[in-house]
Parts: sequence; C-alpha cells; structure tokens
Amino acid sequence: MIMRELEALGKERTKKIYISNGAHEPLFGVATGNMKPIARKIKINQPLAEQLYATGNYDAMYFAGVIADPNAMTKADFERWMDTAYFYMLSDFVVAVTLAEADIAQEVADHWIASGEELRMSAGWSCYCWLLGNRPDHEFSESKIASMLQTVKNTIHDSPERAKYAMNHFIYTVGTSYLPLHDKAVEMAKAVGPVEVQKDKAKSKFLNASENIQKAVVKGQLGFKRKHVRC
Repeated sequence: MIMRELEALGKERTKKIYISNGAHEPLFGVATGNMKPIARKIKINQPLAEQLYATGNYDAMYFAGVIADPNAMTKADFERWMDTAYFYMLSDFVVAVTLAEADIAQEVADHWIASGEELRMSAGWSCYCWLLGNRPDHEFSESKIASMLQTVKNTIHDSPERAKYAMNHFIYTVGTSYLPLHDKAVEMAKAVGPVEVQKDKAKSKFLNASENIQKAVVKGQLGFKRKHVRC
C-alpha cells in the first residue's frame, strides 16, 4: 500500500534529478516534502521501515529512514543498511541521518570513518555533521572533535571524492555549530584551503569551508542547531 502511495507521488522531473545525482532504478521520483503526510499517518514503524528499505527502491529507502526507530537498530542493522546504500544520497541523507538519532551514533560513525570505504567514510563524517548541528555542545568531547579536525586537515586532499565533501562540511559544521572549537575550525579551514573534487569525468569543482564559515559569521549563524535531524 505504501509503495502504491509513493508511486502516485512520483514525478518524472524529480526522478531525473535523482538519477543525475546517482540514483538508479527502481525509483519513482518523490519529492521528500511530499512524503510528510504519509509519515504523519504512519509515525515510527521499524518493521515497515525494514521492509521498505529492503525493496531497493530509492524513494522507499528514503521513506524508510523517515519512519525508522533509530534506537531499535543495532550496529549490525546500520551496517546492513550501509551495505545497500549505493550512492551518497542514501549514505549521507538516509543512513547517516537515521544513525544521528541513535544512541550509538558516534561509535558507528567512528568505525565508518576509519573504514577507508568511500561511502562509509562519507556517512561517518556526515553523521557527525548532523549530530553537531542538532545536539548540545556539551554532549561532545572537545578533544575528540579537535583531533577529528586535525585528521581532516591531514587527509582530506587524498581522501575519496564523496568523503571530501563530507569532511569539508565537517570543518564548516564545527565552525558554525560547535562553539568551543569555532576558532580552531577557522584555523583548520584556512590551512586546508580549497578542496578539489571531481564532479564528473570532465569537470571538477572546489569546496571552501573557510569562505562558507565566514558567510555564516556575517549572517549571525554561529551556534546554529537544528530542532530535528530527520524531516
């Protein structure tokens, strides 16, 4: 029934956008905002989330993250979800987001960051971005976050492409959302400089955490925290 509801919400234009970002069939092309009425009706339902995620349909997998019960999921469950997260919109915006609401978030994210696997690294760093942008500063070890900033500085330019995006965003997030290390993040962002990422075979682009932190400062966004991680 849920699959039929999702299919009815699918739009060809949205489907093409998802495919251009790495999604592949099966998918319907449902705008995430259009899933909210269904989510409000279902609320949290981990067994249904597992069924939907197992379909391999991108829209169903995304919706699974919306209705999942993160604290009902074990490390093995998150590993299983990551095993089939075949591109960054699943690894970083479904699995990492779901993990960010679990009590075991940092433990699992640390393991993924150390894995050397592109999408697991991306998900691990992204999870910390979601955490830092939502949870109070006192829930984090300042020395640990500082050490992670140093790791980014030392390794980002030689890391896998999707990991570069997440690591660059980590510097930005620390600089804007974790006030104890704002100055350290600014220093590290300047030391790292522009980060080149390959967008496709013909093009590359440059990420610049330093510039983005300064924009956030100008806009008065220091200390920003989201009320909710998941939509």
